[in-house]
Amino acid sequence: MIPCCDLADHEIDASVTDMIDSVRSGFYIAPMAVENTVMFEHELKQLEKRVDALVQICDQLQDENRSLQQRQDMLTAERATLLQKNEQVRARVEAMIGRLKAMEQGG
Repeated sequence: MIPCCDLADHEIDASVTDMIDSVRSGFYIAPMAVENTVMFEHELKQLEKRVDALVQICDQLQDENRSLQQRQDMLTAERATLLQKNEQVRARVEAMIGRLKAMEQGG
């Protein structure tokens, strides 16, 4: 094991101590920074997956909404057609009833 010395006991140029301190701090900070970066990347990938899933759900909901809107339009048109036919049938039945009443009264 290499003995550690206290830099305060020696007269060393300030730039040298700054360099040594930056190297020392690199040994202690770098592993933590790498760990934080890995954790950040993992969290970012998880978030990316969730966003992709939400985009996919939004796309599916838009498709479903478009399909339902088309279905509603089709059913609305069909309803209008059926109402029109119902009115025509009602008019024909009322006309038949009127003719039957006229025949009863005339006959």
